[in-house]
Amino acid sequence: MNGEELREALRSEMASTTPPPPLSTGATLGAARRAQLRRRGLWASLGSAAVVLAVAGFAAVGTPDGRVYQPAGHGPPVAPDASDTKEAWPTGPDGLPQEDRTARTGSKNDQGVHLLDQVVSVVPAGYTAPEDPASQPADKRTLRTHQAQFEDRVNGVDRWSYMSSVAVAQGKGTGRVIVEVHDAGNGLPTEPCALARGFWGMQGECEVETVGAAQVGVVVRPGSDDRLDQWSAYRHPDGVVVFVAQSAKLDESRSGLSKLPFSVPQLAALAVDERFHLK
Repeated sequence: MNGEELREALRSEMASTTPPPPLSTGATLGAARRAQLRRRGLWASLGSAAVVLAVAGFAAVGTPDGRVYQPAGHGPPVAPDASDTKEAWPTGPDGLPQEDRTARTGSKNDQGVHLLDQVVSVVPAGYTAPEDPASQPADKRTLRTHQAQFEDRVNGVDRWSYMSSVAVAQGKGTGRVIVEVHDAGNGLPTEPCALARGFWGMQGECEVETVGAAQVGVVVRPGSDDRLDQWSAYRHPDGVVVFVAQSAKLDESRSGLSKLPFSVPQLAALAVDERFHLK
């Protein structure tokens, strides 16, 4: 059974079960660690709904199809075993295969850093983008995080995704803006709302917004999975896909924003913004 078949089998199995109630921070992190040890690098399913894993903030994001995003840093590597992949992980700048899906150095990691800078640059007037202490290790940061992740190899070409998350604050409230970009050739849906509803497997009430000549799917109200409040999705003509999400709340330890940073038209425009069109 190859990786794609396994993911489909896991999705089918999880779709037939009743989703568990929301997990606590500690329980969620423990479950994610156990899943990681069981599958060691596979995009193991973490449940029928995406979960946010956090330790005093945003430490990692697990998606229903098993992708796990966490702040890029030099944490303990996950050693691949025979069930991980038939092909080696992408080659790093040292000429050796990566330890896992995350690029922690080199040009792919640089793309993640670049995306983070671009997300910070769009924080609207009236809001700030607080930073983690300079002494905070990269894998422990919660306010500004980034990751470059190997997704798949198609016809010998590596496909990557990049995610950056930025805390946004106003007054005593703190929320979050997330941007995720997928390389061309990603196999994600083309129809705007199908694309938007597929973000991390989350569903919701979707509208199609017109930005110039572009049609952008925007989920204006989430379904049962309400970790994020709104998100937009756009597929560029070259196949690169951009998701832009916002949430009025950063984590359970902080008060949330009184209103979201972006209006629906602004959120749609950001998905089309060339600053996030990584090539």
